[in-house]
Amino acid sequence: MSVLAQTELRKLLKEGVIKVEPCEESQIGPASIDLHVGNTFLVYKKARGICHVTNDTNFEDITEELTVDDYFVLMPSESVLAYTKERVTLPDNMCGRLEGRSRFARLGLLVHITASFMQPGISNRQILEMYNASQFPLAIHAGTRICQFIFEYTEGTGHYDGRFVNQGED
Repeated sequence: MSVLAQTELRKLLKEGVIKVEPCEESQIGPASIDLHVGNTFLVYKKARGICHVTNDTNFEDITEELTVDDYFVLMPSESVLAYTKERVTLPDNMCGRLEGRSRFARLGLLVHITASFMQPGISNRQILEMYNASQFPLAIHAGTRICQFIFEYTEGTGHYDGRFVNQGED
């Protein structure tokens, strides 16, 4: 696998091979594309019992959706899920990774805790698994360039058709 650099990203976006919608030229970095946090957050409900971690566990059972006009306050030692503003579409011979941006890591914000690998053939808004590791509340403003998507070619092809195939659909 090889990481796609800026010239290849521009070419593939122009040809429609990969799609990041919406996307502006200024989002394209040397080897990634910045994504914005949207205004939809999935907040964890207050604990009322045990959440069993099994193959059948559904995060929707323990979260509730919240839409914000401006920002969401993430308290110290809390986590929240949030959708990106952009929809990312990959062909069957390409995969990707979501990574946080260092400017926010320096504030104690982990933008994507785990599950950063994005499968070939996806076409959806990405979900961010954010955690506040700092000692102070962080106001997460909708529309902030919060993470970056790194694109890679695969050897062979595959197509994701799993549980989260339509995540973030309006």
